[in-house]
Amino acid sequence: MRQKLARVIGGVAMLALVAGGTACSSGSDDTASGDACGNKIAFFGALTGPSAALGINENNGVKLAVDKYNKENADCKVELVPLDSQGSPDQAPQLAQKAIDDAKILGIVGPAYSGESEAAGPLFNEAGLVTITPSATRPSLSEQGWKTFFRAVGNDFSQGPAAGNYIKNVLKADKVFVIDDQSAYGAGLADEVKKLLGPAVVGSDKVQGEGKQVEFSAVVTKVKAANVKAIFFGGYYQEAGLIRKQLTAAGVTAPLIAGDGVNDAAYITSAGAAAAEGTILTCPCQPAAEARGTFVEEYKALNGADPGTYSDTAYDAANILLAGIKAGKTTREGLLEFVKGYSGEGVAASYKFVEGGELDPAQVKVWAFKVVGGKVVPDQEIPKS
Repeated sequence: MRQKLARVIGGVAMLALVAGGTACSSGSDDTASGDACGNKIAFFGALTGPSAALGINENNGVKLAVDKYNKENADCKVELVPLDSQGSPDQAPQLAQKAIDDAKILGIVGPAYSGESEAAGPLFNEAGLVTITPSATRPSLSEQGWKTFFRAVGNDFSQGPAAGNYIKNVLKADKVFVIDDQSAYGAGLADEVKKLLGPAVVGSDKVQGEGKQVEFSAVVTKVKAANVKAIFFGGYYQEAGLIRKQLTAAGVTAPLIAGDGVNDAAYITSAGAAAAEGTILTCPCQPAAEARGTFVEEYKALNGADPGTYSDTAYDAANILLAGIKAGKTTREGLLEFVKGYSGEGVAASYKFVEGGELDPAQVKVWAFKVVGGKVVPDQEIPKS
């Protein structure tokens, strides 16, 4: 899911654009059917199922953006439509078609995961329905020729090498075992780590994701026999937690390093606090607590919890869509063109999209987080090389 986000001080430009700009009115050239109000944006991601924690983080960020927008535009509100994919590529096409068939949905925040993005992307592209993913990081997503795909984070061409550099330069591990869950995201991220580490990778294996496997004795036996200094896992938090728990029970003390799909407190629940201690989790995102302005306080007030991984990028993605609607771009074609030419600042980053809908590489940073005392806390920004 989920390099190098340039967090420019004073992220007011995007919010100012949402609050100001051209009023939402039936006089806009972009307005369909003479009525610019009653429009919708959707969140597409897991809200239930084994990968729900990350999706809930993001949906709550989108909820905050829409809530603030509607308070400032009470005469022309936008509705948020939650689309629960359960993180499953199998469900994604049907869910995408549901969004496409609702003519009032002008834009999508998501899909949240790489596998479901691969499955839904062609349909959104054909329908001309713009999508901004806050977290899907597989590089190939921007190589499909989709005109409607945009990414509010860096991809795994940045996160994978960064994770590898952390293993090599910070942990100084010269013997590494790499595991992935065979998902579009997990396998792709693991491949990038392997490329950077080269011969330091002395073993690798694959497991099943999406809650399909809970017993990992075979891979644990291989890792223990390899006597490695570090273990990298490409996949999501549920399997990562169970693998870590079973490795610890088998006496394997080498640290686990994983990507943004594991960067959630739910990983600690899955592994148990003692086993999870010391785990390194990377993310092409800044610590959510460092989001600019009043985002953290407002998020907590609305949702009753602190923001999690990608809550801030989802909030920013929603605000880009809302800024376009505020500017009168109330057709799918109009909003797509608005996003394509967008440049501005959010609470998490500065945003400008380049070829393939990627975030400008200059805007991307990768952070390492660490499990300490039963919590995921910021460790350090990982240098580019």
